Amino acid sequence: MEGDADALGLLFDRHSDAVFRYCLSRTGSWHDAEELVSVTFLEAWRQRSSLTLQRDSLLPWLLGVATNAARNNARSVRRYEQFLDRLPHTQYVPDHATAAAERIDTERQVQDLLAATKALTDGERDVLLLCVMNGYSYEDTAASLGIRVGTVRSRANRAKKKLRAAAPHLLADTLENPTSLESRLS
Repeated sequence: MEGDADALGLLFDRHSDAVFRYCLSRTGSWHDAEELVSVTFLEAWRQRSSLTLQRDSLLPWLLGVATNAARNNARSVRRYEQFLDRLPHTQYVPDHATAAAERIDTERQVQDLLAATKALTDGERDVLLLCVMNGYSYEDTAASLGIRVGTVRSRANRAKKKLRAAAPHLLADTLENPTSLESRLS
């Protein structure tokens, strides 16, 4: 049992930054990204006895868990907001007093990018976020999402074309140099 905790600690040390950047690029919220990282590694702990390596790394599996956790979180938030809309009181306003200026700027940049991805399908958005904005290989993305590499390539190309047409000012630097966004998110 103690060895399992040590192994999870090493797994967290090795991959938490990558999972965090991916979650931040999905949600646009520093806080939500931290929560999704927690959920992802809690799931790794829960399934520790049945985990198997894919291509010498658990990162693809972790990113797949993070993808599902982000979708579940978005669905929960949507339901909660729908519930609040039915109540006869004012709309919830988040407290931004504790957020640092740099985090707010980064969140705004990611939110602008997420707004530009509204026209994409879920599959195109997942591939874009993993490959283009977070710099993962097509193979790792395919393993994370449980799809073929050819599907990843076609979704990435479609997503890039749609985004270049919809928001070229947001993507000019990111699509040509994905690490620029990665460095802003770390």
